[in-house]
Amino acid sequence: MQTQIGLRGVQPGQHPWRRPTALSSRTSVLQRSQCNRRCRQRTLSVTAAATSTKEPALGGNRTQTQGNNVVPATGITQNVSNRAPQSLQKPRIVILGSGWGAMSFIKGMSKKDSQKYDITLVSPRNYFLYTPLLPAVCTGTVEERSIVEPIRRIMAGKGKYFEAVASDIDPEKKSIVACFPADAGMDECCFKMEYDILVLGVGSVNNTFGIKGVQEHTFFFKSITDANKLRRQVSECFERAALPNTSDEEKKQLLSFLIVGGGPTGVEVAAELQDMVEADLVKVYPDLIKDVRIAVIELQDHVLSTYDRRISEYTRQIFTRNHIDLILNTKVKAVQRHSVTVSDASGVESEIPFGACVWATGVAMHPFIKQLQERLPAGSQTHFRSIITDEFLRVKGSGGSIYAIGDAATIEQPKALDYSDELFESADTNKDDKLTLAELRALMNQASKRYSHLEEHARFLDAKYGSKRFGGLVRSEINSQAASPLNELSDDTEITRTQFEELLAKIDKGLRALPATAQVARQEGEYLARLLKQHNPEPHRQGKQALLQPQKPFKYTHLGSLAYVGADKAVMDIPKMGPVTGWTAGLLWRGFETYSQISFRNQSLVAVDWVRTKIFGRDISRV
Repeated sequence: MQTQIGLRGVQPGQHPWRRPTALSSRTSVLQRSQCNRRCRQRTLSVTAAATSTKEPALGGNRTQTQGNNVVPATGITQNVSNRAPQSLQKPRIVILGSGWGAMSFIKGMSKKDSQKYDITLVSPRNYFLYTPLLPAVCTGTVEERSIVEPIRRIMAGKGKYFEAVASDIDPEKKSIVACFPADAGMDECCFKMEYDILVLGVGSVNNTFGIKGVQEHTFFFKSITDANKLRRQVSECFERAALPNTSDEEKKQLLSFLIVGGGPTGVEVAAELQDMVEADLVKVYPDLIKDVRIAVIELQDHVLSTYDRRISEYTRQIFTRNHIDLILNTKVKAVQRHSVTVSDASGVESEIPFGACVWATGVAMHPFIKQLQERLPAGSQTHFRSIITDEFLRVKGSGGSIYAIGDAATIEQPKALDYSDELFESADTNKDDKLTLAELRALMNQASKRYSHLEEHARFLDAKYGSKRFGGLVRSEINSQAASPLNELSDDTEITRTQFEELLAKIDKGLRALPATAQVARQEGEYLARLLKQHNPEPHRQGKQALLQPQKPFKYTHLGSLAYVGADKAVMDIPKMGPVTGWTAGLLWRGFETYSQISFRNQSLVAVDWVRTKIFGRDISRV
């Protein structure tokens, strides 16, 4: 997977929800009595909120979790208890999600700065997951407990945490409804919570692109549960193939492992599986190794297409040497229980059997984000994959009360379509009212200085039709199954003004400003933490008066990309430096992944796992 570089201030003896009241020395006994009575009433209301007393919800269905994602469950009537306790003195910040963006925000807030706010984090997953090492978990190279950290440990001294799924939102009343995860197998428990500032870090969900059978027959790869399922399936396939009455044909099917998607996640999963086969499984299943096949299916003509082209070529060479098949220029048409139907560049369809198939391509909009879009003012949200924010990460149409970070958000860029006539005229050098591919390439390169989202398409054209160095980070949508509009162009293409406008409209609407990576989410969370640390809300200031007035917009700095390619080798694409590959990159990658853990505890555990695997090998047991 691609790597990119407790309760709030409770004093001893103080009730957790009772706020200290400043009384002067001249306060009368009656005033003290009234204050104590109000405190007791607040305490009783909190106690009531924790009981089964329920009131009508804002609307919507009870929700369930799918991995780390929130998925509305159908057919369940939602009831909501009294509102969760809220501070009467501090602005309330509610954070949804426990991924990279949310945790980077919490880590960026010191305990002292956190005391200025009433901070509450709501997430169905009560731990932070270091996702770049998920491929190592699916083979036992690194154990799952080594890359997770409890949320309550991270939140200690900074705010509260509720294990719940956000199921409904009212942006006008600035409130949400959250429920205890339905898949936990316990009684329904929902509550309503108001906010002054809402931070959305709910991420995205898997994108099946509407392909039949993907949901039912493939393994997604976004959560620790996904990695564990794949690990168990690989073990089961080998044990089933080892039975005496298993036919040769069935052995080949069981020991065929397919990965759909040639991005960093797919490449690393394939590399880790091959490492396990070569280092560990060959010792215990010597008769089966000849039937093992690991293959990566990729729509484009090379893997790791967001990296420098030389890195893609190096990865191809390593995979060929390590007996990993690359099935390129191939699209998945359907998935059956034990096979996938694919179509090559010429349109010829065929079937590939598998024992396990990993779906490691594409992301889609989170259902909660879709719900929020529908409840914001008409016309404020038009993106089909994520919610639109301004340059300060504020959600458009929310009045500045909602921020979005990570995969859930897209920073609004100036639309090139609004200036299509000006762009067309400047590029049409021979004034024939048509643009050749050469003129379009020149236009994209020049216009990208003004419209940053065109830069990725300029690189796409240079990589496919030009001779320029293909480096840097290309937006993941260009390289996913949802191909770029520019991918349809050929060397002799000539486009009219109308076609040019249609092309710009597709680019403006369909592409994200920043890639969906941990590095982006981390920088956005840290930026938002800096804003709140600089903000000094006055006591008793809530509502609009509690909102931030940021001065400096968010600016993303790409620090480089890394990926593990197997046999202790890795690849690195570093800006202004170029590609680094081989053993050196492997050592740097391993050191970076260890150092980047969220806590010293995780750093120590991961380091021990690397050593344990080298000395004793991987645990191949199915537990």
